[in-house]
Amino acid sequence: MSTKDHQDDLHEPEFDESFRQQFEELLKWRRDVRSFRSDPVDARLVEHLICLASLAPSVGHSQPWRFVIVESDKCRESVRANFEDCNREALKLYSGEKAHLYASLKLAGLRDAPVQLAVFLSEKTHHGSGLGRITMPETLEYSAVLAVHSLWLAARTHGLGLGWVSILDPVKVNRGLNVCPSWKLIAYLCIGYPKEDNSSPELLRRGWETTLPVGQVLVKR
Repeated sequence: MSTKDHQDDLHEPEFDESFRQQFEELLKWRRDVRSFRSDPVDARLVEHLICLASLAPSVGHSQPWRFVIVESDKCRESVRANFEDCNREALKLYSGEKAHLYASLKLAGLRDAPVQLAVFLSEKTHHGSGLGRITMPETLEYSAVLAVHSLWLAARTHGLGLGWVSILDPVKVNRGLNVCPSWKLIAYLCIGYPKEDNSSPELLRRGWETTLPVGQVLVKR
């Protein structure tokens, strides 16, 4: 590599006001999507998004995330059955109007999303040599979650929606996907082109929950 090439690589980007406004819009339009179109997603784009997700920060540069693209009908059906079992149990936790509302929510895109991606944490990874996680080992999990969020934002820039399915038994997911038993499930993701776009969360629009004002989540000492 020439000196000029090296200098070009070191050139700092300029994030101007226009970029900052677009980034703010990206954050607002990053939604948890539950209804997907059947349009296929280019496999090369999926791999590119995973590469972008892998740019996420990780404690000690441990890169503890593991991505599993779920393609086979058998594996997908095992996840759907897992979700349906867990969803029935979750419904029992609610009563009255809350139970009726819960039952009306479309909580997964497991039958529609063209891409399904499981994100795991390799807790036994030797990468990073333990740096930064001796006193807070949970930072490995935080690192994997940051990769998910990076993927979420990257997908949105390509017009894709992402839905995070958390109503699952993690042990059964590992078994159904035949992955390393020591891997910890961080997220099961549905990815595809959304049937509709909205900058407001669906659960907010449906009356499931309200948005907390900053004053309730910000503490000063």
